[in-house]
Amino acid sequence: MPAPSVLAVYAHPDDESLVAGGILAKHAAAGARTAVVTATWAPDSHRAAELADAVEILGAGKPRMLGYADLRIPGSASGQPRFCDVPLEESVERVVSHIRDFRPDIIVTHDAYGSSGHPDHKHTHRVALLAAHAAGLDDLYSQAGSPWQPSALYFSTHPRTASAALSDLLAGTGKRLHTVPDALVTATVDVRPWLDRKWAAIQAHRSETARGRSLPALLNGLPAREREAILGTEWFIRHDLTSAHSGLRQLVP
Repeated sequence: MPAPSVLAVYAHPDDESLVAGGILAKHAAAGARTAVVTATWAPDSHRAAELADAVEILGAGKPRMLGYADLRIPGSASGQPRFCDVPLEESVERVVSHIRDFRPDIIVTHDAYGSSGHPDHKHTHRVALLAAHAAGLDDLYSQAGSPWQPSALYFSTHPRTASAALSDLLAGTGKRLHTVPDALVTATVDVRPWLDRKWAAIQAHRSETARGRSLPALLNGLPAREREAILGTEWFIRHDLTSAHSGLRQLVP
């Protein structure tokens, strides 16, 4: 069976590379269509240029940016509202339009915790979940294109027993990694064969790598073996959108 097409929906430039860069590179290498929707930062910002480099490395085409402001960085999109302040109907419809345009088999996005608990991450989870369900309903958002129903959402997550190294790394900055019980994880993907590409995509976010307390910067300071232990596996929680009897496409076999 061909690898399923993947639409990634994440809050900030670099989120796509940090938690889903491996599966994006893996699916692209297998000939699948992949794309990335990013909720925040203006398309003419330096972070957008870095995002373009990252998604090109991952084989995910050109960025699809909603262009809202980061909750904590109002200047990220001058004159635009913060993503968390936008009416829900507006942001959901915009993601629905990308789903219907790209027509993915599956969608990957943040889990309910947003990993680090960032409000933009958690809000992206809500918006992507609503949009994934709405995209297949012809009576909703008729101006956003013809209905299309992906088979499943996969929420990027971190299991409690396998995330100690990343938790310790973040603890030094006062941040907390929100993990889930291992039993909730339904897809564990070994992305080490694509780790060079994933790491190159993370490094393409140059302003983050240069910012001392950011996760890309912290990872950059680790020995390669320790970095591989953190980045070499990606975990997801599957949320089905179609009947279990309708030939669902799988993120992993």
